[in-house]
Amino acid sequence: MKYERIRNLREDNDLTQSDMGKYLNISQRAYSYYEGGDRAVPVEILSKIADLYGTSVDYLINRTKVKKPYPKN
Repeated sequence: MKYERIRNLREDNDLTQSDMGKYLNISQRAYSYYEGGDRAVPVEILSKIADLYGTSVDYLINRTKVKKPYPKN
């Protein structure tokens, strides 16, 4: 699975893969593997990315077109 939305959101926010690696506490290379679909993104990482961009994990993985996050309990 290629994570196109993760890349698009990163670029839309003028962030580099290195910036994302630092935010997620992983290497730039590991992040690039996720973004390119070479490795599955762990749920914890997807959750942090969704929180950063104010969206849902479902949006990131193309399960919905709705960018707005779910309400928090």
